[in-house]
Amino acid sequence: MNRLLARLNIDPFLLMLLGTVALATVLPAQGVWARVAGGVADAGIALLFFLHGAKLSREAILDGAKAWKLHLTVGATTFLLFPIIGLGVRAIPGIEPSLATGVLFLTLLPSTVQSSIAFTAIAGGNVAAAVVSASFSNLAGIFITPLLTALFITGRSHGFSTDPIIDISVQLLLPFLAGHFLRPWIGGFVTRNKKVLGYVDRSSILLVVYTAFGAAVLEGLWHKVTVGELALIAAISLGVLAVVMVVSSFVGKAMGFSREDRIVLLFCGSKKSLATGVPLAGVLFPAAQVGAIILPLMFFHQIQLMVCAVLARRFAAAEEKAASSSQT
Repeated sequence: MNRLLARLNIDPFLLMLLGTVALATVLPAQGVWARVAGGVADAGIALLFFLHGAKLSREAILDGAKAWKLHLTVGATTFLLFPIIGLGVRAIPGIEPSLATGVLFLTLLPSTVQSSIAFTAIAGGNVAAAVVSASFSNLAGIFITPLLTALFITGRSHGFSTDPIIDISVQLLLPFLAGHFLRPWIGGFVTRNKKVLGYVDRSSILLVVYTAFGAAVLEGLWHKVTVGELALIAAISLGVLAVVMVVSSFVGKAMGFSREDRIVLLFCGSKKSLATGVPLAGVLFPAAQVGAIILPLMFFHQIQLMVCAVLARRFAAAEEKAASSSQT
């Protein structure tokens, strides 16, 4: 089964997400169980960020921090180019308002960490720089995403408030810093048990998705969203990704980056983090809105993995072909 999914470029985690959405649709948590599930989900997210902090290597930061022009360009792509596109998409008529907001919200999120680094490595890019760019983007997103959300979404109707930033600092940043502070003592354990601890990441996200979609279903989510609108969201996600990748490729060449650094810009600059986006949405939006808000992010998550997997293999094949040609 795993081989078939890999051949089709389908992330098994996507199937888990779809199963969680189905469960929340049929059996949403209500009453006291909703509060219990929400509390467990919050604890899981705090643990997730604690582990991310423990996994972040200071040596990798120092090795990759030298390419500051590259990191600034990745940051501009993530937090400037993407939001501009998101604002344009929101202006398209015919999209259900909460889904349009979800598309804009996903463009305000930071980059992924694991997949950005993995695809950069497969494609033969600058892995050390990818570690720094992706990690910095994820950490900066804890502050930048709430500010952009207040500016473009919630602030439009509720006014600016520092409460979301305070909540995020307590729920996400403090566990992250605690994990990184304790890295000298627990870093080895985290590294040795990377596969097992990976289940913590996914379980935490699934719990948040379950509680979010359960609340949205109780508010009539599936009566508001049509199949046609879901297809439109998928098409928009593919279009947004294509525009960002084309612009990133052009900018990388225009700035004279090496092939290895252009690969970092392409893969780190074009991604949006589901692992960070789901808990941030839970803090920034009312519970009944979170399900619809993260729906476009779930589409974009799978599309970016499929497209980047194909591109990474092509980069790797091209590098192998160039290496073999130089030897003959």
